[in-house]
Amino acid sequence: MNDILWPEAYTPGFTDNFASNEVIVAGLTARDVWPLLSHAAQWPSYYANSANIRFHDGGGPELAAGTRFYFETFGFPVEAEVVEYVPPVAGQPGRVAWHGWAGEGDTRLDVHHAWLIEELSGGRLRVLTQESQKGKPAQDLARTRPNPMINGHQDWLDGLIAAARHGA
Repeated sequence: MNDILWPEAYTPGFTDNFASNEVIVAGLTARDVWPLLSHAAQWPSYYANSANIRFHDGGGPELAAGTRFYFETFGFPVEAEVVEYVPPVAGQPGRVAWHGWAGEGDTRLDVHHAWLIEELSGGRLRVLTQESQKGKPAQDLARTRPNPMINGHQDWLDGLIAAARHGA
């Protein structure tokens, strides 16, 4: 199985917070899931913790390398830029990742959020999402129980899979 490609500054274990969520399901393909993830404006239809998605500089509606966008999640107004965008093709996983930021000074939160969509043997699909975070808000999130990042990203994964099954 493949791994997330991390920028050195966001290597898990060296940041203030890290969340990893994964599902492996049968009966779906990357083609079923990718459009739901790559079209950010669709996120609120299956993930209640995302809202007010807007694109900058004439980008969208599909994410692409260099696309700048805004969305609200976990109570943060996030500005983001897509830093990796590789649609899935036969034998190669799909990858999308963005650098996101919110706040200034002590309220500054910087994240690298990455997704991997990988077809496995036996008609199975693996969807992995991981986020590495820096800043005081990340430190606070890391100490919160239950962990809002783990739970929130699991909701995102579950919603994504349910939406893909509904459309498949």
